[in-house]
Amino acid sequence: MPLAPEYQAVFDQLAAAGPMPSLTDIPLADARESYRTSRAVNPDLAVDSIEDISIAGPAGQIPLRIYRPAGDGPFGTLVYFHGGGWVIGDLDTCDSVCRELATLANLVVVSVNYRLSPEHVFPAAVDDSYAALLWAADQQQLLKGNGKIGVAGESAGGTLAAVIAQMSRDNDGPTLAAQGLFYPVADCTMDQPSWSRNGEGYLLERSIMEWFWTTYCPDPEQRKDPRTAPIRAGNLSNLAPALVVTAEFDPLCDEGEAYAKALEAAGNSVQMMHCEGLVHDFFGTAAVLQCSRAPFLATVEYLKKHLN
Repeated sequence: MPLAPEYQAVFDQLAAAGPMPSLTDIPLADARESYRTSRAVNPDLAVDSIEDISIAGPAGQIPLRIYRPAGDGPFGTLVYFHGGGWVIGDLDTCDSVCRELATLANLVVVSVNYRLSPEHVFPAAVDDSYAALLWAADQQQLLKGNGKIGVAGESAGGTLAAVIAQMSRDNDGPTLAAQGLFYPVADCTMDQPSWSRNGEGYLLERSIMEWFWTTYCPDPEQRKDPRTAPIRAGNLSNLAPALVVTAEFDPLCDEGEAYAKALEAAGNSVQMMHCEGLVHDFFGTAAVLQCSRAPFLATVEYLKKHLN
């Protein structure tokens, strides 16, 4: 189907405003601020409480933001990893999504500000993310947890969620009740057909993804590590039930669907949600665009079912 009319209107407005520099052409600090501006905090989205804390990590303190729904619990716990190619993004860029997940799914959401590249290259983000999962599992009383823990994230955060699910299985970590993989990076090749169809003109472009990979994993051989490309894991069995969300006009669409099929072939419970007419990063507009709202609410229901 064609691009959703609401997104077409957004792209028309961008085109009318004239050419904008790519994230790859501006200083890193400006790229981070640009992404932060595009996914600004929306304080009008209700949530019962928000708390910023830091926990001990493998290389220093890891900032977390904890979102709590109303009530006494117990609640399911969702450990959430923001997107941004492991280079940009922070607690603020996924704040709106986390607010709504906590409120609508009745979950305690633990958002993780893992270390970014190039200051901290692979596997720093992975190490911090796994440390945050272990902390959440150990702090179920503090979090008013019901014992059910899930991991989720968008884009590079979806990759981290997939990787952490594998690591938790392999390292006798917490048994996860769900993994939410929202338009994740699943492989490093960038040779799937959706890269040819959607590699330019739909927010995430080939040149930007190449920049992310070069910045996060300067050594091309490390990009084949299952901790960066989860589809390359030798064993995909016995993993948490997965919701894999893809978007029709996202260059990552085909690799996300390939990972979902690989999980299913390995005997896991998998729900695939292919969202027609939408582009990469569309959860960022779920509070304002109706075309993004329905799949976001379906995601809420999936997490509610598996974690509460």
